[in-house]
Amino acid sequence: MIGAVVFDVGECLVDETREYGTWADWLGVPRHMFSAVFGAVIARGQDYRETFQVLRPGFDLDKARQQRADDGKPEWFGEGDLYPDVRTALARLRETGLWVGIAGNQTARAGCLLRDLGLPADMIATSDDWGVTKPDPGFFRKMIEESPVGPGETLYVGDRLDNDIIPAARLGLRTALINRGPWASIWWDDPAASQVPTLRIDSLAELPARIAALNAGAC
Repeated sequence: MIGAVVFDVGECLVDETREYGTWADWLGVPRHMFSAVFGAVIARGQDYRETFQVLRPGFDLDKARQQRADDGKPEWFGEGDLYPDVRTALARLRETGLWVGIAGNQTARAGCLLRDLGLPADMIATSDDWGVTKPDPGFFRKMIEESPVGPGETLYVGDRLDNDIIPAARLGLRTALINRGPWASIWWDDPAASQVPTLRIDSLAELPARIAALNAGAC
């Protein structure tokens, strides 16, 4: 019985296309080059941050974030960067009585940006807030502590097998893999993408009905 749904942020709720484009601009490389290297890094199963090392060996991402902020070009996203199904899906889930949370690997600044959007959620937290980063089990333990129901009744929705679905499932959380963004596109046909998630979805709009069916004992 699912009583709580928690969402990842990047490429689940927020389309990161524009943000990655600004990083390409900051590095001074063509955006298509950044995208190509990014995809290759993901396909090899490496951390996405290796993209920066390939393009600029020794690159310090944290330092660069601060430099961007100092130059008046901090990380930013707004209403226009949300996927179109986000507000409606989250609102519908809450209307059905489900507790809705948002938790992802994000900076404290990103957490402020999310809260400023006024999304229909009962909790918004980031890895910076919790002091632990996915896929560390501690991140998911914090999520379990925040959820009003147990792990077996909490569904975590994400686009990545490595950071979201597999580590969440290991702690007994139910999971939903959404087919959007580069990670899901590259790994969608991997056997684990079919075997591990409780649900596989193409849109957040599917969730209310799929959860209702799951709670009713249907597939």
